[in-house]
This record gives sequence, C-alpha cells and structure tokens, in this order.
Amino acid sequence: MNDMPGARRLMRKGEWTTAQDKVVLDYEGRFLRRKRLVAASGRGFLVDLAETTSLDHGDAFELEDGTVVEIAAAMEPVLVVTGDLPRLAWHIGNRHTPCQIEGDRLLIRRDHVLEGMLTGLGGHVRPTMERFTPEGGAYGHGRTMGHEH
Repeated sequence: MNDMPGARRLMRKGEWTTAQDKVVLDYEGRFLRRKRLVAASGRGFLVDLAETTSLDHGDAFELEDGTVVEIAAAMEPVLVVTGDLPRLAWHIGNRHTPCQIEGDRLLIRRDHVLEGMLTGLGGHVRPTMERFTPEGGAYGHGRTMGHEH
C-alpha cells in the first residue's frame, strides 16, 4: 500500500485554508492519539500526537510533505430530540451522554433505551443520519475526561 508521509501537526479550524485530501471520521474516530488513518484518496498516513486529542469537524492534519488533510465528521445514526429542551437536556446530561446542543433541538447517538426515556418524558424523538459534533468538556477543548463522583 502506498502511504503518505506521517502527520506533522494538527491544525484547528481556521488555521488552514486549502486541503489536498480529506479523512472522514465518526465521533469515536475523532478521539485519538496514535493511529493509521486512510484518506479519501485511499492513501494512508500515521497520526502520532503527543496526547489523546479530540478532533473537530474542520480541523486538519499537516503531513510531513506539507499536504493538508481535512478532518470531516462522518454521517452517523443519531436521534433528534425536540420538546422541553432544558428538561430533556438535564436528563441526557445526568446519564453522561454526549449531546449536540442547538437552539431548537438536541442530538444524541442513536440509543433505544434513551429514546424510550426521552419519549416517556414528553420529548419528540426522530432517528436520522447526521454529522455528530457534541459539546466539548467544560474544562477544556474536546471531551470531558477525568470526571469522577
């Protein structure tokens, strides 16, 4: 297999302008430290970050040869939740479930147990496929880590 050079650095959205390739990753796949990824061109490249990092839709890797590879969020099975959003969001958060918060709806990964709970609480729940980019952690970029009760 013909691989591209390894990733030299991660560039956050807004730090780059033009990409030569793209890698599409789901929510779990956008949380990594060291992994071989395959770009849309079919060529692989190695990511070796200093620490486990949450990648966002619109970030990019700069490879050792200067190639820029855009990071895109994949379409995933999600539940669109509408209704009494503050109340429903509280119940979702109480279960430590990643949640994408928008003005008129919430998105969570598809889960039949949570779907039943939210419906039982009076929420309107609709399954669909969308990019899933939930809120990051309250104490830094990306996901909340090290939270203990």
